[in-house]
Amino acid sequence: MSRQQAVFDPVAFKATTRQQWDTAAEAWSRWSPLLSRWLGPATETMLDMAGVDEGSRVLDVAAGAGEQSIAAARRCGPSGHVLATDLSPEILKFAAANARRAGLDNLQTMVVDGESLAEIEAAPFDAVISRVGLIYFPDQHRAVSGMRAQLRPGGKVGAMSYSRAEKNPFFSIPVGIIRRWAGLPAPLPGQPGPFSLADPDVFRGLLADAGFSKIDVEVIDAPVRLASALECLQFEQESFGALHQMLSGLSAQEQDDAWAEIEDALRQFESGGHFEGPCEMVVAVGTRPDAG
Repeated sequence: MSRQQAVFDPVAFKATTRQQWDTAAEAWSRWSPLLSRWLGPATETMLDMAGVDEGSRVLDVAAGAGEQSIAAARRCGPSGHVLATDLSPEILKFAAANARRAGLDNLQTMVVDGESLAEIEAAPFDAVISRVGLIYFPDQHRAVSGMRAQLRPGGKVGAMSYSRAEKNPFFSIPVGIIRRWAGLPAPLPGQPGPFSLADPDVFRGLLADAGFSKIDVEVIDAPVRLASALECLQFEQESFGALHQMLSGLSAQEQDDAWAEIEDALRQFESGGHFEGPCEMVVAVGTRPDAG
């Protein structure tokens, strides 16, 4: 009797994703200073390319703890507005609190599935942004089509993704080690993940298929700079809930051994008393045509 091939379950995947981000919310917010240093330059490029400026109305999809939402809100100023959305209600609590601490009253949060943006009843936005979120959506076409529907004619979508795994070893090496320890098979067909939009041509095609024009893609070097490999390990342990999910079938000792192997592997990126993990991001922007 032949074994039945496993099938990717998007409903279960999203339920697990929400649980992971609810659990990791505090840590992700606490690591915001690192996120700002690490992803800040690429974020500013995305906001520039998406035309986010004084008075802009911006929708942030998969906003997380809102570090990039706050960057957008500062650009928009008092006459603009940012709506930060996410699947996880817990992480949006931190986004709202971080905006209050920043003295911003032009940022609102709303729990919304990124594939169900029609739930948002608002005037059309000038820009829709998504930083390292779209890659985890089971139905990326539906998500991007929903972003297009929320834009005014001439409005822009801007999104960020990791590039190829070999360009992001600070993350791909730990994932590979954990997959080996846990005996996990290759991702199932249609399964989202960190490198699902690594190819600029695939990213460009996703936007084109959703009806965007004037598509521009940039690849940006974004090294992860920390004090040590141990600090990078702590960041990934605390903030990337999916890694714990992958390890959940192992004993406590096996999990400890896997993390120890990851720390040892990450030490190759230590030099001169600091850690610099190679990372490369892809930024893609498209425009909603004036008609249609």
